[in-house]
Amino acid sequence: MSLKPRAAIATALLLVLSAAACDSGKETPAGGGPQNGPVKIYYLQKQATQDYFIGEAAGAKKKAADLGIELVLVDLGNDTSKTLDSVNAAIAQKASGIVIVVPDPSVGPAVVSAAKAAGIPLLTSDDQICVNKPSPADCAKADVVPRIGFSGTQMGEEVGKKAAELYLASGWKPEETRIIAAWKQDVSVCGDRVKAALPAFKAAGGPDIKVIEVGTDNTPTDAANKVAATVTANKAVKNWIVWGCNDENVTGGVTALENAGYRPDNLIGVGINGDLACKAWSAGKATGTKATLWLNGGEVGALAVQSMYDKIKNGKEFAAEAFAKTTMVTPDTYKSAGLACG
Repeated sequence: MSLKPRAAIATALLLVLSAAACDSGKETPAGGGPQNGPVKIYYLQKQATQDYFIGEAAGAKKKAADLGIELVLVDLGNDTSKTLDSVNAAIAQKASGIVIVVPDPSVGPAVVSAAKAAGIPLLTSDDQICVNKPSPADCAKADVVPRIGFSGTQMGEEVGKKAAELYLASGWKPEETRIIAAWKQDVSVCGDRVKAALPAFKAAGGPDIKVIEVGTDNTPTDAANKVAATVTANKAVKNWIVWGCNDENVTGGVTALENAGYRPDNLIGVGINGDLACKAWSAGKATGTKATLWLNGGEVGALAVQSMYDKIKNGKEFAAEAFAKTTMVTPDTYKSAGLACG
């Protein structure tokens, strides 16, 4: 990112935080009461070319068509500087409401301020943002913008339980095994997932195993690079369990371990999302990714559009969080569960 966009974001954040000091800080931009006339919803997504977000967009488009409203999809990529520009563009184009998946939560207060000033309802999907702080993890619950997505805690628990099941079936010794937990550590929903995995692993019968935390940017490439360094520092370890925020972290971690000479039989990767695991399994090659918690992005997209429509047309308040269902799948069950590879 160039210095100019960084400076613009920093200035916007400073103005938002200064305003919050004079305000209660507890309001989220929810717009006014019911609105008449045509409805135009803008859905701004990070990484819109990723399979999960493609599915999310498809679910949003179908729901918008069912409701007879206009939906405008915007790909933010991973560009934080593009986020506020896209929000302002949506406002200028007379958006009735904005749903957003931010590339980075630090831009959250500036996004909230822009939507609130325009009187436009704002709803997040997947990732949280805060009204008055760059990190949702440091934010009071009342200051987190309403969100549609999945329960991070529940997801982590499902991952931990499945990892324990696979570990107990493996015959591995705990002293010869390590757990890698990989995630982008300033994304609160990722933290929720990872924090819940280990207690669930132990509650399901998993033994005490040393956990190595690996900070990544939530991409396969970065996860592979970071895990490769971890493996170099732990050459005596015979078996590895890998979990994290998403399939990207697990796929990257498993790839690094396989490149270091570990066989799939010595790896237990349990992902979240399903997109990359599905591609690995459909290729027919043995892989250390043994399971993934499938997140049906289409359900999130549809629920986000419905929730925004209900707010705009009927004045129905957003729930603080609304969750879609998840399904744990393996190479033997993913097809019958309905997970299709993009």
